Amino acid sequence: MQIDGLSDKILNGDRRALARAITLVESSRTDHRAAAEALLQDVQRTDRQALRIGLSGTPGVGKSTFIEAFGMMLIEQGLRVAVLAVDPSSARSGGSILGDKTRMDRLAREKDAFIRPSPSRSQLGGVARHTREAVALCEAAGFDVVLIETVGVGQSETMVAQMSDLFLLLLAPAGGDELQGVKRGIMEMADMILVNKADGDLKAAATRTCADYAGALRLLRKRPQDPPGFPKAMMVSAAEGSGLDEAWGQMQSLAGWRKDEGLWADTRAAQARLWFEEEVRHALLARLNTPQAKALLNDYGTQVAGGDVTATGAAQAVLDRLAEV
Repeated sequence: MQIDGLSDKILNGDRRALARAITLVESSRTDHRAAAEALLQDVQRTDRQALRIGLSGTPGVGKSTFIEAFGMMLIEQGLRVAVLAVDPSSARSGGSILGDKTRMDRLAREKDAFIRPSPSRSQLGGVARHTREAVALCEAAGFDVVLIETVGVGQSETMVAQMSDLFLLLLAPAGGDELQGVKRGIMEMADMILVNKADGDLKAAATRTCADYAGALRLLRKRPQDPPGFPKAMMVSAAEGSGLDEAWGQMQSLAGWRKDEGLWADTRAAQARLWFEEEVRHALLARLNTPQAKALLNDYGTQVAGGDVTATGAAQAVLDRLAEV
């Protein structure tokens, strides 16, 4: 892939160039990885920053509907919005539907919006392998808000909180009681809980759910990165557009407080360090993808299956052999 002039086009807000760049950083080819790293280094010269908002929730809660309605509202306020949607990959074929752009057809037609679906490729934590690099590219392209939509499979999707400034958890009415709300995991990571579909016949159920989770949040240990009143639960209706302005106002208030308290820069520095460590882990795992390592794994795997050696002992033997290489 040719990258001559690609960084300048990205810095000028060219959405087609941005799409090409994300394709490049998602590639696993050795030559593409080197080019991607050079591109990421080059676009950092602007030091642009967007408000990064992570969004998670179970399938069917209305994440795409919410993002479209929320994104349209932000564009009406003069902001540029990028959406990075992570789609689950099949454990059998490895394929993904990547249909989020189809769901957000109004937002996709806006010149101040950019929507990019990416496959999870079995990456755990609800995000794709190179979502963080895609966020950096969207910031370099001048987008004011970057929305990161996770796969949406349950309580383990906490990785998105390690690459965002604000983490929103979207819930459906009657999705659980106060006991469900105090479960550890994703609840502890959320900055705001938004109960969607608070309209029509579901409005009463949404009110009860919001009250249950608001009570649950008061039982959780207060975090140092939260001002009084946060984290909080609110009701919204993406279908009717109600509650979106109020939710956005609370997001801005929280982000502004963290900046004033000096927590914003510290959090981003800690996130950068974490992702450096993640890159080291991935590089170490990549060492198992060589023909020699695969043969070693197959040999010890046969011994473990036959009961000749324990799984723990075999794993240590493999690590010792790889350390000798």
